[in-house]
Amino acid sequence: MRLMFDLPETEKRVFDAAVTPAEKLMYCMPFNIIEDRFVSGFIAVTNEKIYKILDDKLLAVYNLAGATGFKTEVMYGSCGFYANFGEGTTLICQFVSGRHLPRYAVLVKACEILAEDQSKTEPITNSERERFCPKCGRPFVRGTNICPYCLDHIEVYKKIFAMTKGLRLMMCFPFIVALFTVIFQFVVPQIQKLALNNYILNDAAHGQASEMAKFTMIVLAIISLDLFQRAMSVLQSRLAAISGNKFTLMMRTLLYEKIQSLSLSSIQRKSTGDLMGRINGDVNVAQDFIVNQLPNLFVQLASFIAGLVVMLIISPLMALFVFVPIPFVVFLISKFWAFVQMRNRRLWVLGQRTNHLLQDILNGIRVVKCFGREKSEIERFKDASVHHADQNESNAKIFDTIFPLLGFAIRLGSYLILWYGNMSLFNGTMSVGTLHQINSYANIIYAPLMYITFIPRNISNFLTSLSKVFEILEENPEVQDINLPLDIRIEGEVNVKNVTFGYESYNPVLENVSFHVNPGEMIGIVGHSGSGKTTLINLLMRLYDVNEGAIEIDGVNIKDISQNALRTQIGIVLQETFLFSGTIRDNIRYAMPHATDEQVIAAARIANAHDFILNLPEGYNTMVGEKGYSLSGGERQRIAIARAVIHNPRIMILDEATAALDTETEKLIQDSLNKLTDNRTVFAIAHRLSTLRNADKLLVLDKGRVAEFGTHAELLENKGIYYKLVMAQRKMAQSVIENQGIS
Repeated sequence: MRLMFDLPETEKRVFDAAVTPAEKLMYCMPFNIIEDRFVSGFIAVTNEKIYKILDDKLLAVYNLAGATGFKTEVMYGSCGFYANFGEGTTLICQFVSGRHLPRYAVLVKACEILAEDQSKTEPITNSERERFCPKCGRPFVRGTNICPYCLDHIEVYKKIFAMTKGLRLMMCFPFIVALFTVIFQFVVPQIQKLALNNYILNDAAHGQASEMAKFTMIVLAIISLDLFQRAMSVLQSRLAAISGNKFTLMMRTLLYEKIQSLSLSSIQRKSTGDLMGRINGDVNVAQDFIVNQLPNLFVQLASFIAGLVVMLIISPLMALFVFVPIPFVVFLISKFWAFVQMRNRRLWVLGQRTNHLLQDILNGIRVVKCFGREKSEIERFKDASVHHADQNESNAKIFDTIFPLLGFAIRLGSYLILWYGNMSLFNGTMSVGTLHQINSYANIIYAPLMYITFIPRNISNFLTSLSKVFEILEENPEVQDINLPLDIRIEGEVNVKNVTFGYESYNPVLENVSFHVNPGEMIGIVGHSGSGKTTLINLLMRLYDVNEGAIEIDGVNIKDISQNALRTQIGIVLQETFLFSGTIRDNIRYAMPHATDEQVIAAARIANAHDFILNLPEGYNTMVGEKGYSLSGGERQRIAIARAVIHNPRIMILDEATAALDTETEKLIQDSLNKLTDNRTVFAIAHRLSTLRNADKLLVLDKGRVAEFGTHAELLENKGIYYKLVMAQRKMAQSVIENQGIS
């Protein structure tokens, strides 16, 4: 995220005149609201002071030393940046919400650091992605870093050319066929001219067997050329299909491999529908352009150049007639290009919104039906579809109106050729065959000119789709292995040192978290919802990297351990159980694909799942539907536990592992888990505190910080947060028992 904007010349002079030699400019950000009017000012932050500058005026200077209460606040239609400089809360500046709010959130943290220590001269950085184009200020295409207005077209072409390595020979064949097609286009009119002048319109040739034989040879030559051209087209189509499929397979494979290598945060920023659209739809658009439209563009361009040369040789005056309307048409097309791109982008955005809405509704279909919201969701989808259809219809009407008019303008020259050619024919200065030949060549030239009118639309779609593909391929995973990562055998010692982390780095979820776990210990993690329990688990598995501090396993920073070695030795039962479409057997041995049936059954027994599986129609071969919705919540969770058991990990993570189970089943599974957790380090998250009675130590999180850490007895004795949670649950349990007794 950009935290240092360039000061305009006027503002820079004001800043340079006010700053002292000991100060260093560290952050510079724009603000744009003063007293309900829009302005263009800047906040410049040095290691000692904050300067508020507007045009050629220094509006205010604030000393950072001793300042407190830095914050951003969202107001109606705008945001404010505040601090307390010893005289109450002061509004430093206002800005339009959305675009700069994340920047000022980072600036809050930076100012807090500088207020404590002005000797710091190295600014903090932020890796958050920009949401707006730094060149033109327009928003990026949703879920991407692509600005269609500032897209470097040449760079995109270079990238796609580099990716065709190995397929170039096969993909070049359509261009060879195109070359033959162009040659045939210009040979046939010449042969037709001979047939007209020497045989059809030549009375002397009529009735002569030798002349008829020559005429027959000409007809056969035309037929042979046509057959040869069609045979080449068949071969071109077949090779295009082969090369196109290979290109599509390569692109889709690369995309899928890249998506698998991306960090969880990168994937979660994009919807499932968007990623599927890039793998399927956008790759198909790129394939169609490269395999089909690009060779056709080459044919049209070659035909245009060759037709122009031939026309100039035959009749320069008639060649001039062809080009009379062209400057006017080119001018219109150049003006129309931006208009076409704008409408195509608008159509694409509306299409994306419809797809996102459809995906959202289908993913939440159970919630929709449970609340009886089918009609309202139908209306929502209908409205989105109507907007998309209206835009598509509007585009079609405009294109279908303008393109015929452009076509008429382009063909104005043909009417001049018709008039001048027939006048020459009547005067005897031109033969019928020559006029027919000129008309044929003129039509060859007109075809490329007509095709050019469709190029803006095709290229715009191609570049947008290809840019979305390359954005994925070129994205650097936020969680990466070092050059030579370690493949260690984990024993289970975990040391969390001063860890601070936020999914958005300027908004920390965990702050300065530290604790130590010995091998084989069971640690219960408790706290109110939103206190950071699941986030801590994500960091232990290195699904995200900490912003500050370190996590060590067996004395080794987990950033130095290969991700594969780390995660293959950690087993997890997630709070949100997910089962893949397939058999129960396949789901249990997902973490160990080559597990035997005996190992699968043993894992199911430990998870107390074996008995209910045998009662299913096909036992372990029973197919579970998408996400496992054909099973109950408790059954799904027991299969997930069996999946973790068969993994045989050194560290086990239980994220509300028994949340969906009844009390009786929970007790059976707890007994099984007690056996499973022997000699393993276990982290167990639970809101039902009774499930943590066997934990060696309890970690209590409160608002992202470690509030308490110790044994069950120690925490009860302290009468802190844990004590209050236990007492609250005991009262609730007692109330339930009393109500049952009354009933």
